[in-house]
Amino acid sequence: MLHQGLSFVMLTFIFQTLENDSFFLSPLRGSVGVMPSEEHTSIELAGTDRPGLLSEVCAVLADLHCNVVNAEIWTHNSRAAAVVHVTDASTGCAIEDPNRLSKIKVLLRNVLKGNNDLKTAKMTLSPPGVMHRERRLHQMMFDDRDYERNERAEHGRVVDKSLRPNVSVMNCIERDYTVINMRSKDRPKLLFDTVCTLTDMQYVVFHGVVHTGRTEAFQEYYIRHVDGLPISSEAERERVMQCLEAAIERRASEGLELELCTEDRVGLLSDITRVFRENSLSVKRAEISTKSGIAEDTFYVTDVTGSAVDTKTIDAIRQEIGQSALRVKRNSWPSSNPPQETATSFLFSNLFKARTFQNFKLVRSHS
Repeated sequence: MLHQGLSFVMLTFIFQTLENDSFFLSPLRGSVGVMPSEEHTSIELAGTDRPGLLSEVCAVLADLHCNVVNAEIWTHNSRAAAVVHVTDASTGCAIEDPNRLSKIKVLLRNVLKGNNDLKTAKMTLSPPGVMHRERRLHQMMFDDRDYERNERAEHGRVVDKSLRPNVSVMNCIERDYTVINMRSKDRPKLLFDTVCTLTDMQYVVFHGVVHTGRTEAFQEYYIRHVDGLPISSEAERERVMQCLEAAIERRASEGLELELCTEDRVGLLSDITRVFRENSLSVKRAEISTKSGIAEDTFYVTDVTGSAVDTKTIDAIRQEIGQSALRVKRNSWPSSNPPQETATSFLFSNLFKARTFQNFKLVRSHS
């Protein structure tokens, strides 16, 4: 009975979340956004990724007496996006002074401009209301066209293309749907990432099946555009494939996972990222949080070439930051011989007999 009760509570929460219009806010284009709230000021950043970028952003915020209370940073395909929540260092409250907010935007824009990157010169205030942070990061990177492969950025790097997700798109003529098949490494929030991307691209999922094996996940969706039509051109098909591949890869935990747990203070994140930069580390993804005065941060790092980090470098960094404060949580660097699985147990032919998503209103698209 307890298990059934918990299941009911969970389903109720899901229904309430899906019926909340703020979860389906239309995306807003822009590279730097600042939005005050009662508790913190939300800053959105998007631009060209480069070694030391996070350190430069954190240094600017520290110089402006802004304390980072939580943040999430993603990088993919030479692009970077972040949602950062800051407070005034002296009051601990949201920053509301329009002149100060304007100065923050100008200085952060200058950091993001990098080597005359015109994409990052645009600025727009963040939308009102509440948006799921990871959903917003997907939208920001999609707007920044991170799904377009940057062969120049990959030049000189060892890129194992077999580790990339396998996405196929084809039309089911007899039922007037487009069928999407995806095979990728399994991980938490994979379903969230793919379905949110389809929704933001204005597609509706009518049927779906998900199967997970020991290390891999297989997804199949029957979709139509919000106008009721399946995918009608080769260009659109290629774009959907690229965007879903990017959605799966953005959260990929490539690199060495470092966990920081220490007493929070103003400028802490600036100091930590400076140490990373000085030791030639590149932050590929980061999750920053503060709970009851304790900073609990997770960083995924590589060296500046995108390769594995040398053990001596990590030892030196831990000695500088503190052995007890920073620890190696996991080495998620992909192995050269990943385990292989087959999809024989994934019965695509039984899709319409399987439990599908439409009864739960999993996807709702807004034009």
